[in-house]
Amino acid sequence: MDARLPGDAFPEPEKERAVMTAWERFLAGEREPVFSLRELVARSWERSQRLAVDPRQAAAPPPIADSSLEEIKAGYRDLLQASAPVMACARDFLRETGTVMLLTNPSCMILTMEGDAPTLDAAKTIHLQPGAAWGEDVCGTNAIGTALVLAQPVQIHSAEHYCAGIKRWSCAATAIRHPHDGEILGVLDVSGLSRSFSRQSLALVVTAAQRIESRITMQEMELRYRLLEVARSRSRSDGMLVVDRRGYPIWASENARAAIEALGGMIDFSRPSRLVGPMNPAQDTPAVPSWLRPEWLEAIVDHGERLGAVVHLPLPRVGRAARGASERHYVANESVPHAFAGIVTADPTMQALIRKTDRLARAKVPILLLGETGAGKEEFAQGIHRAGPHAGGPYVALNCGGLSRELLASELFGYAEGAFTGARRGGMAGKLEAAHGGTLFLDEIGEMPLDLQPHLLRVLERGEIYRLGENTPRKVDFRLIAATHRDLRREVEEGRFRMDLFYRIAVTTLMIPPLRERQGDVAVLSAHFVAHFAARHGLPAKPLSDEALACLQRYAWPGNVRELRNVIESALLMSEGDSIERGDLPPEILGEGMPSEEKTLFIKEGNHSLDGAITLVGAEKSAIMRAIAVHGGNLTRAAADLKIAKSTLYEKLRRYGLDDNIIKRRSKG
Repeated sequence: MDARLPGDAFPEPEKERAVMTAWERFLAGEREPVFSLRELVARSWERSQRLAVDPRQAAAPPPIADSSLEEIKAGYRDLLQASAPVMACARDFLRETGTVMLLTNPSCMILTMEGDAPTLDAAKTIHLQPGAAWGEDVCGTNAIGTALVLAQPVQIHSAEHYCAGIKRWSCAATAIRHPHDGEILGVLDVSGLSRSFSRQSLALVVTAAQRIESRITMQEMELRYRLLEVARSRSRSDGMLVVDRRGYPIWASENARAAIEALGGMIDFSRPSRLVGPMNPAQDTPAVPSWLRPEWLEAIVDHGERLGAVVHLPLPRVGRAARGASERHYVANESVPHAFAGIVTADPTMQALIRKTDRLARAKVPILLLGETGAGKEEFAQGIHRAGPHAGGPYVALNCGGLSRELLASELFGYAEGAFTGARRGGMAGKLEAAHGGTLFLDEIGEMPLDLQPHLLRVLERGEIYRLGENTPRKVDFRLIAATHRDLRREVEEGRFRMDLFYRIAVTTLMIPPLRERQGDVAVLSAHFVAHFAARHGLPAKPLSDEALACLQRYAWPGNVRELRNVIESALLMSEGDSIERGDLPPEILGEGMPSEEKTLFIKEGNHSLDGAITLVGAEKSAIMRAIAVHGGNLTRAAADLKIAKSTLYEKLRRYGLDDNIIKRRSKG
């Protein structure tokens, strides 16, 4: 028996006479237990009666006109396309079996049918034909409608049907679900006259539905690849989020993720949820959450087909985003080894860490880099690559937190030609394969979905990969560098990260200190970025005034070097005098817009963010502190004011290291 089949899914034909008697008593108003009746049938009869279905009706309501049916079918093109091979097989396989296979939409309207020709003709007598609706609300207990209500495979035989005119039939059905979120897309059914009953009909329909779901998965992957390719080619902003046509996020730039959190939203690719309403061609503006403005949406249409949309998130002027943030703009630094000369630092602790990393880089062992977002993990990874034994090979980087699970799998492992409809000729090499002979940098590895982790572990242990849709292994040899802002030991304890993978990637662990702990680096990096952006924008290099530099040195820098880079670029562009003054700095850096007590906490106590990117995070932390101050430390009221769940508020407090601040505030109250 298939694991998806419930224990009472199968009828017992030998009890048909008893079931018929139970039906007659039920209609007569008797409610005593009838042991010959399955529980799911009894509950369905009760629903049918509450819905005022006529138990004496001879057939389903008449089918709609063919022209109307064709309009409805146009809205289910993908479902029909995915089911076409299955229905074609049914046309031949069910011939002379006395059964037919039919497909419905989520409203139980039959879209198409195939199977035994005489049975197709007989089915018309009860309106079991395309265009007819077979929900429980109009036909009472039947496999199609009942399977939809229960969302499980169901077989209804003969007298178990609620309506008298259908009791000569036996049918088995199951819901077809979307593989990504389980949404019911339709129902697949096998029906025949009672003499055709077979317990295997239910197994057949479940297996066929699984085939359709697999084809839907391939269709969705093809469309997502096309969407991502088209969206990236049309990119016109740094804060870009890509959502598929069903409204699910599939890719987000780093600045976009930070902007979404600052606006009160959240993107979690490990547990994706629908962000906007489905991309309905008849609806210009889909439903969106409160933090997202409809005008930020840009529909992506390719060859007349709507693939999804891009959300262009506005960023504050300091979040001019790090387009090209991975480019090497640092000047040589004589105090550190040559391979790491791109990292500008005056901090003795940082310089000692670089020298230690240079020594470790020469041994081919995996290295795990820990540190806050924007602290410079990728700069360290590139330095390790240049100083290591694979310096002559490729350097390949992939952010595990910016892609949906399916796209991350294909980006890592690649896919074979013909793996799905529309796959590239010759297939596509994944990042694991592309890094052969060089270095693979997996940023934000803590975001990798749990079910993908054993596949990566197998690659690291065996040195071979399988492309998606391919049975032949490919040998790979690369140096792995992983990075995360998460506490992976805690993730292991809480079951979100595999212990065996953790020990495999963390042979050596390096902690990169945040900018606020690096002595003298704010001044050194500020001067460096002024010179760099002056050259880039064709402007004179301006010094920072003492007051401006003092403000920069007092700030906590939750976004670290990346945030400082953006702030300096913005200040240089905004400055009108011969030097960069305090007034040229953004208000977040100055701590403006907060009560004085919050400003002290925000500037002096540091707001130790583990997830900060650009100053949007600082703005979010400011809002949290302000709400807590207004409500006297009452987190329940603060969460309500912020329009987030209390559990979300606790998580943000933990993430931003604000727990101690809250204790202080409560103790004062």
